[in-house]
Amino acid sequence: MYRRIYYRSFALTFAGIALSWIAPTLARGEKPADLQAQFLAGPMRDVEEIVFAARSILPEHWYANIGYWATDRCKPMYGKFGKLCKLNLRTGKLALLIDDPAGSVRDPAVHYDGKRILFSYRKGGTENYLLYLINSDGTGLRSITDGKFDDFEPCWLPDGGIAFVTTRAKRWVQCWSTQVGNIWRCDADGGQIRPLSANIEQDNTPWVLSDGRILYTRWEYIDRSQVHFHHLWTMYTDGTEQSVFFGNLHPGGLFIDARPIPGSRDVIIIHSPAHGRTEHHGFVARVSPQQGPDVLGNLVNISKHDNYRDPWAFSTNAFMAAEKERLVLMNDRGETTALFTAPKEFGPVWLHEPRPIVAHPVEFATSSRVDLTKPTGRYLLEDVYRGRNMSGIRPGEIKKLMVIESLPKPINFTGGMDPLSYVGTFTLERVLGTVPVESDGSAFFEAPALRSLLFVALDDKDLAIKRMQSFTTVQPGETAGCIGCHEHRTIAPPTIRRSIPLASRRRASAIEPFRDVPDVPDFPRDVQPILDRNCLRCHDYDRRDGGVILSGDHGPMFSHSYYSLTVWRQLADGRNEPRSNYAPRTLGSGGSPLMKLLAGGHYDVKPTERECRIVRLWLDIGAPYPGTYASLGTGSIGGYINNAETLNNDRDWPESRAAESVFTRRCATCHDPRTNPIARTLSDENGLSFWQASLGDRRLEFSRHIIYNLSRPEKSLALLAPLARSAGGYGRCVATKSLHPPARHEKDGKKKSSPLPLGEVGWAEPKRVPPKDGSTVPPAEEGVFLTTADPDYRLLLAMCEAGKRRLQEVKRFDMPGFKPREEYIREMKRYQLLPETFDINKDPLDFYQLDRRYWDSFIYQPAKR
Repeated sequence: MYRRIYYRSFALTFAGIALSWIAPTLARGEKPADLQAQFLAGPMRDVEEIVFAARSILPEHWYANIGYWATDRCKPMYGKFGKLCKLNLRTGKLALLIDDPAGSVRDPAVHYDGKRILFSYRKGGTENYLLYLINSDGTGLRSITDGKFDDFEPCWLPDGGIAFVTTRAKRWVQCWSTQVGNIWRCDADGGQIRPLSANIEQDNTPWVLSDGRILYTRWEYIDRSQVHFHHLWTMYTDGTEQSVFFGNLHPGGLFIDARPIPGSRDVIIIHSPAHGRTEHHGFVARVSPQQGPDVLGNLVNISKHDNYRDPWAFSTNAFMAAEKERLVLMNDRGETTALFTAPKEFGPVWLHEPRPIVAHPVEFATSSRVDLTKPTGRYLLEDVYRGRNMSGIRPGEIKKLMVIESLPKPINFTGGMDPLSYVGTFTLERVLGTVPVESDGSAFFEAPALRSLLFVALDDKDLAIKRMQSFTTVQPGETAGCIGCHEHRTIAPPTIRRSIPLASRRRASAIEPFRDVPDVPDFPRDVQPILDRNCLRCHDYDRRDGGVILSGDHGPMFSHSYYSLTVWRQLADGRNEPRSNYAPRTLGSGGSPLMKLLAGGHYDVKPTERECRIVRLWLDIGAPYPGTYASLGTGSIGGYINNAETLNNDRDWPESRAAESVFTRRCATCHDPRTNPIARTLSDENGLSFWQASLGDRRLEFSRHIIYNLSRPEKSLALLAPLARSAGGYGRCVATKSLHPPARHEKDGKKKSSPLPLGEVGWAEPKRVPPKDGSTVPPAEEGVFLTTADPDYRLLLAMCEAGKRRLQEVKRFDMPGFKPREEYIREMKRYQLLPETFDINKDPLDFYQLDRRYWDSFIYQPAKR
């Protein structure tokens, strides 16, 4: 029976994939004579008027339409030419309820009585969107919220309140230079404002389903790709029971602007391709929840192209949407007719968010289950062993759950993860501690409210067995439950149990912190000293066993040890990959080769238990390079701002131009730029993506991050490899062709680089060809540079020394005298964590502690009884 169900689900999934792409091209030939007349006589017969917004747009990411750029407080992300418009569908008469050429209007939501319109409005001459209310006849304009943050995307709640998205969350997008909006709620008059979501990323476009749940878009990347997971979730109006509605298991597409379809359980959405497009435009699509959140066949595109926005459903076959400067009606076959086109006097605007001005039923109102006087909620896990991809885990093997908090960013500057990691994590995480797992796999514990939490299952040695790749949030006083670890989303707990879970028979456990180790490990401060004591005698420049360097010397962006551990795949990270639910003991400490080496048997390495614990925790929080967000946008030669290499780019330095000529004259024979490239300057990425490089690419062997040493320039591999042994070098490069080009193999007719196996990475030994007469080969002086006096050697050294001098000026977070960027200080002042009078050039600052104060500012403060 189970096999038949599986095959049926499998078939439905792939049928749905096919339909989602084929459906837009299946026009049935005939074009309706007049969709508008048909709709007005049918599903729209009670609709006299619609309301919509008009505003100019900036060609940016789908979420980048509020606030300002991180690097430029005076560069706004919002548009202007704002209008709130009312159109009579019977007469064609247009009325402007708001007309503000310097302002911006968005997100109208009609009240249940059909007489009031809630919307978001940035008045001309101001910076922030705030919530406003206006009567549908244009009278009674008044503000609902105020302050210095953006409030937008509101919706009415059946309990009389308002849900909305706001930057009051005080965080920035993990991979861009714009602010994050989370879902909050307030009373109808703007009072009692409080957060519902605790995402470190965007939660957008909330709307209420008929059963009283809020349907919204959650963007997340917990241990996985930052551009592939922004799908549909639900929660109740008090923020409880946050659950996936559709898509979170599968990468790809932005599912946003979801609204219920009358007469069905389905919802209409915008399916915006890939990472999403400007102002959410994409395919109009239908999502059904019938077969659970993981069946891709539940998604079917309706429209024939992907230029639509802000859909509205009148029935199962009558829809309305915006399309650039016009509004359209659409049937379930994707056929459209124009409803309204913006006249030229509107200015360079798109039309947005069309909504009918009509009274409509109040959805089911659920009673609140939160207790705002409590600082925590509780989790009850029924059986940690029950779930998908759990094979190989023995009953009783899991002893604890480690509770980790994903930490928001106070500012951000680029689309990559630098300098937090190399092709790894974009964010910092904090280890809160552990809770016990009972012998039957159950756990029951207290957890801090309104935080972004994830759990890691640990064995008796505190090594990771299985890890969440999503996050969960509990409201004050809420008890949340789950059936298992990564359980199927279409199963329910049994109605008749053989026994009550052991953990539920006792009081909820408190999270037990790790007392003697940092909760946010920092690689140079906490991990590098462990490598120095245990590894450096064999893995430094003078004795480079296995080709591995574990010195903490600075490269252009990372330390050499951090880069080496990453590229030689010692971390078992798995982050930034578009996939979920890895096999047991794959991620973190349980899958890390480094952890296995430290655990024993690797020569005479014998770290202390505390040292092992630090490394374990560091691996399990994503193995970041810095342990502070103050490091963002600083301390690099060849760093990035908004994906452009702008920080201390050395390519125009005279030292770097001179060094580039050396590679052309002396190295090109072996290092052909097309087949065996090498980084020719401190900023040269060697043809690799700075945030999506494959760890199997042989070009990483010759990356700028490892061949240039900005702490000890003379120890740069770019100098040691071609320098003769007699002169203190490695003698690995010779004047004739000696470096082997990357091994390649054929697959599907394409050439691909071979992976980098540990211990084989490094500069290849030159091959000696024996004489044809059979005599032995006498030792020979080998090296491109026979002495350090070689003029070309001196030019390469001069580039590295220039990089060292520049790095000592700009400073990295682990260097004495380091100062964060001004923008970091600016935002900490805005969050009221630093006084306005603070001067980074005069006043002392412990930026590690300032980060902690920022994170602790999100600790929920219980209401007084």
